[in-house]
Amino acid sequence: MNKLSTILLLTGALALSACNNPDRFGAGGAGGAGGAGGISAGALGDPSDPNSIAYFNQTIGDTVRFAVDQSTLTPEAQTVLAQQAGWLNQHPTYTAIIEGHADEQGTREYNIALGDRRANAVKAYMISQGVGATRLQTVSYGKERPLAVCSDEACYAQNRRAVTVIGAGAGV
Repeated sequence: MNKLSTILLLTGALALSACNNPDRFGAGGAGGAGGAGGISAGALGDPSDPNSIAYFNQTIGDTVRFAVDQSTLTPEAQTVLAQQAGWLNQHPTYTAIIEGHADEQGTREYNIALGDRRANAVKAYMISQGVGATRLQTVSYGKERPLAVCSDEACYAQNRRAVTVIGAGAGV
């Protein structure tokens, strides 16, 4: 029985250590690679090159924000999304995944649904700007991937967002 206990203890410890992956969201954690799926910063290109993903992320902006419990696009969000759509229309070999996010308030189920509405609002706007629907996918993370973790409005406001993650692919 002693060997069996030792084996079970070691198996449990191994299983738990496999769960601790600090780089599971890409380089630098949840906010590190900007949702780029672990792509290194060098692979994103030069931020001063208008044809690079880094330019899209940093100059155009990959994120739009929402009001509390809303999935309606603000005028500011529409301005950013129009620029995103223009970039995507000029670069037809790229696809995009639109991530919908919510703040930490409310249930998991509510926030998944809200993140989905936000991502789909962005997708619908992009399509209205001429981006092909086959090039766009949506995913909702609800409150599961916060940018800021604290219990005040400043954090909540950062987490109410949709992020456009550019990827290479034949979505045309």
